[in-house]
Order: sequence, then structure tokens, then C-alpha cells
Amino acid sequence: MQLDSLQRRTLIWAGLAVVLTAFDGSVLVLALPAIAGDFHARVPALSNLGSVLALGGLGALPLATLADRFGRRRLIAVGVGGFSIANFASAFAPSLEALAVLRLIAVCFEALVGGVATALIVEEAPPGRRGLAVSVLAVLSGAGTAVTVVGYPLVAPHWRWLFLAGGIGVLVAPFIWRWLPEGRVWQRARLTGSVLRLLIGPQWRRRLIVIAATTALVAVLLEPAGLLFTLFASQVLHLSPVAISALIVVSGIAGVASYLVGGYLTDRFGRRGPATALTGATAIAASLSFGSGTSGFWIGNVLWSSFASADTPVLGAWSAELFPTRARATAEAMGSVAAAAGSVVGLQAVGALSQSIGLGPAIELAGVAAMAGAALLLLLPETRGAPLPD
Repeated sequence: MQLDSLQRRTLIWAGLAVVLTAFDGSVLVLALPAIAGDFHARVPALSNLGSVLALGGLGALPLATLADRFGRRRLIAVGVGGFSIANFASAFAPSLEALAVLRLIAVCFEALVGGVATALIVEEAPPGRRGLAVSVLAVLSGAGTAVTVVGYPLVAPHWRWLFLAGGIGVLVAPFIWRWLPEGRVWQRARLTGSVLRLLIGPQWRRRLIVIAATTALVAVLLEPAGLLFTLFASQVLHLSPVAISALIVVSGIAGVASYLVGGYLTDRFGRRGPATALTGATAIAASLSFGSGTSGFWIGNVLWSSFASADTPVLGAWSAELFPTRARATAEAMGSVAAAAGSVVGLQAVGALSQSIGLGPAIELAGVAAMAGAALLLLLPETRGAPLPD
């Protein structure tokens, strides 16, 4: 993929922001068993924690509208600084409730950076290589998670140390502000009126509703599965922190290759077919991971990582192409709001059901909602290679 100097700088600095975002967001998931032990928290309390964190997507929405109004660069830098401060403060949380508040703030800025960085990369990438460009961003996100995966076994069970390390983003944010180029596509866009009013207008409303519904339904499964899988592995399957990290490493290696495969597939075969198939496959693999013993958990997690990773550049490019430049970051944030709603429903349902039928079966049942969300993607138009709407 041939890039000019501005495109390379955009990928480097937006990519660094995504690396820091992924590191910040993965600490809680990997360290959850230790956090639960320190605060004597059971599954319902942890589900409540996850529900609070999911609401961070709501806070990203007003910030994303600023990104559509005032540009991508500033808001990405502000987001990195914001979640890094919250990350550092999380190391000193005296209770699960205090940790929930601090992580809520962090998730707000993480969602902002993830959505705005994706919009920026899609806008600046060559039209025929948008999927590949998003796949590179996804690989960088995986690199951020890998830092946590490698680092946590070295310090376990001292989870606070990783949150302390996350404060490094405060030092990086000023450099992102200075060196990340502002998007040329955004600079050419004609900014008029309210972006929210634009998105709920007749031209874009159907797309927004379908994306929101799909995102919410998929989150009903993937949020509790993603948040609680280390807890399931340690408390139900009795895997050690080293074994859990080894599983994450293997799944991550499969995921890295799948990111690039997904980018290639979507640039060659389009968005709708691959997205529908991969989202459905992700739902099946994630659900079955929790119902087939230790060997099934390993196999299911590797497949789950592979399908979800391949799906990331497909959905990332597609969701950005579906909406106009002057409201693209806001549309991404509205997807985060929908994901927050689905996450809360999924976490509360799993938390309640786990007390009667067990954690694994409760997560398996959530897979029905995710499959319905995958089917809804067939209602969206194909956008591969089309000019970005202004």
C-alpha cells in the first residue's frame, strides 16, 4: 500500500494512540480475577462493574461531535491524555466502586480515541485500500493488548502496577497534538448545522438504526464474554494466570494474521457478505467457548479471536463509509452508545442467570442475540470503493 508522507504520519501517530488505548482497555480484563480477589467481588458485582464501564460510550458522544466540528487531531490527543490520567488514578482505587468510576472516565476517552482514529484512517486511506488500512490499525491495537498480556504475568497479582504504567500516555498526548496531521478529507468537508440532526434525517436514519441495533445485539454477548472470560478460566476451569496469558498469546497471534486477512477480504469482496459471515462466526465461536470444557475453551477462544479480528477491518471500514464526513465521528460514537446499551443488558442478564444456571451457560444464551445482530447487517448497502459521502 503506497502512502504519501502525510498518510504515513497519520498512521504512525493515530496508531500510537490506538496502541495506548488498547493497553489501557485490556488491563482490567486480564487482571479481573486478582481485582475480584482484592475486593472480594462475585460475578454479580463484577457484572455491575462492567455495566458501569459500558456507560463510558455515552460520554464519548458529545466529545465525538466536537471531533466533527473542530477536527480529528485535537480530540485524539485530548482522549489519550484523558484516559491516561484515569488509568494512573485507577492504581490508587480504594474500592471496587472507586475503580468503577475511574474506569468509566477512562472508557469514555478510549471510545472517543477508537472511533475518531478509525474515522481518520478511513478518510485518509486510498479508496481501494480502506479495509487494509483499518486492519493495520487493528494490528496496532493488538500490539497494545500484547503489552498487557506479556507484562501482567510478570507482576501478577499486583494489577495496580499496570495501571500506573498506563499513565505514560500523559507524556505522549502533547506529541500527538503537535505531530498528528489534521485530516484532509475533514478539512474539505462543508460543516453545516447539527450533526445529530443530520444523522437522524431521512438519508442516514436507516443506516444508523441498523448499525446501532447490530452493535447493541452483538454487545449483549461479547461484553460479558470479553470481560468475564478470565474469571471463567480461573474460577471454573482453574487455569493459572500463566495459562490464561498463554491462551491470550496464542489467540492474539491468530488474531494478528486474521486482521490482515480481513482487510484483504473486504477490499476484494466487499463489506456486506464478509461482515455478516464473520460476525455470525464470531458469535458462534464465543458462545461455544463457554460450554465445552478446557479444550473447547482453548479452541473456541482461538476461533473467536480469529473471526472477530478478521471482522474488525471489515466493520471498521464499512461503518465509516456509511456516513458523511461531517458526522462520521459522531456516528462512530453513536455506535458506542448502542454498544453500551447492549453491554449493560448482557452483563446484567449474565450476572443474574449465572446464579441459577452457571456462568458458562448464561454467556452461551447471550449468543442468540448476537446472531440476530449479524443477520441485520444484510439490510445495509455495499460501499466498497465508493467515494466517501461529504
